Amino acid sequence: MKLKFNKRALLAVELPVAGKRVAVYDTEIPKLAMRVTSAGSRTFYVVKRAGASMAWIKLGSFPEMTVEQARAEAQKVLGEFASGANPAAARRAIRQEPTFSEMLVEMLAKKRKRDGSSITEATKKDYLDTVRLHMSSIASSKLSHITRSEVKAIHSKTSKKSARQADKAVAIISSVFNYAADQEQFSGTNPARRIQKNPVTDRDRFAQAVELPYLLAAVAESNQGDFFWLSILTGARRSNLQAMAWRDIDLGGRVWRIGVTKNGTPQNVTLSPEAVAILQARRRRHAESSSYVFPGNGKKGHLVEPKKAWASILRRASLRRLLDVLEGLGKLTAEERQQADEAVAETPAIAERRWYGLAEALGLDRQSYDMTDLRIHDLRRTLGSWQAKTGASLPIIGKSLNHKSLQSTAIYARLDLDPVRQSVEAATRAIIEAAGPRKAAAPTSKLGALGELTPESN
Repeated sequence: MKLKFNKRALLAVELPVAGKRVAVYDTEIPKLAMRVTSAGSRTFYVVKRAGASMAWIKLGSFPEMTVEQARAEAQKVLGEFASGANPAAARRAIRQEPTFSEMLVEMLAKKRKRDGSSITEATKKDYLDTVRLHMSSIASSKLSHITRSEVKAIHSKTSKKSARQADKAVAIISSVFNYAADQEQFSGTNPARRIQKNPVTDRDRFAQAVELPYLLAAVAESNQGDFFWLSILTGARRSNLQAMAWRDIDLGGRVWRIGVTKNGTPQNVTLSPEAVAILQARRRRHAESSSYVFPGNGKKGHLVEPKKAWASILRRASLRRLLDVLEGLGKLTAEERQQADEAVAETPAIAERRWYGLAEALGLDRQSYDMTDLRIHDLRRTLGSWQAKTGASLPIIGKSLNHKSLQSTAIYARLDLDPVRQSVEAATRAIIEAAGPRKAAAPTSKLGALGELTPESN
């Protein structure tokens, strides 16, 4: 019997009588068959003449193996036959095909960037974590078994949690298949090809002028304060700053040399006088005990994860900002404010419950005081943003932040409103002047200038 294989059609095939079995053949790949037993088992085979006999090469059980997977594997077996291999060799070729996880591990170990360098340990961990969290459905699958629909399902499911993580997952899958093709371990179609990415808005968060006093005061109290200060003052990536070594620093020349950055290139970081002062103080305290500026007790020997310290900084900064708001509204006496400041320093969790509760009861907009949405990476963006605000050109900002292309730096063009404000005000003055004798005084009502300058008749 022949039919076009699909899940519904194969499940509808009637079971034979007890002790018998029946075979159905695919109309799309005629040598692909499914054998059905009276017990209800359904198994895919490639049926091919080998000399004087017919060879039945088992592919897998249905529905665990999908129709798409069976067709892909059948094509591979038939390709082996066409090259003159025997059925046993064809079967071995399929068994030896790597799984997705095996191919990923090989890629992470052997792949080289354009500059010849290896994939960094941080990137390896990031890839493996992404696979563990979002790709368990394909991790143990043979490459030829992974379908486009499975990759789309991973992207769709992950997008509900994080659009960026979903796009990263698809990019990793695509990279693995491209690498496998380069190594001639896969010859099919990349199932991640042309899967539409999520629309992502570039993050442009940085520490605003009104936030800086609270943020820097909390940084000064932290035992990791120097790390966050240097994050702001250098604009360096967190991973580079964590591994900052004394041998790479020239305090006299005020330069920090980073051998390899995220984009695979070296970078010379300019050190401001304030950054030099911090480093000089740390050298007096740590240079003899560690080769790293920020030593750690772990295997790497340097600071690895400053997230807890950062969370504590943001908690204190937000609370103090809220206290200023409440004091300005007359909701705190001088004595209450003193007690609140002590609570913020000693028991911030208790202070949060009390004062956030009051803010909610008063209907205060959380954005008027909450700073916990700031990320460590935003400190890097803070330097670039303030460079833009003080008139630095995009190429200069890009150079200082070690951006590989101007596209990465373009975000800073929209962060400074001063040139925009000056342009709008100049245009407004020109419009008013163009009105000639009928110009009015600067508008004071909600009608605005256009309402006051409209002619009486057209």
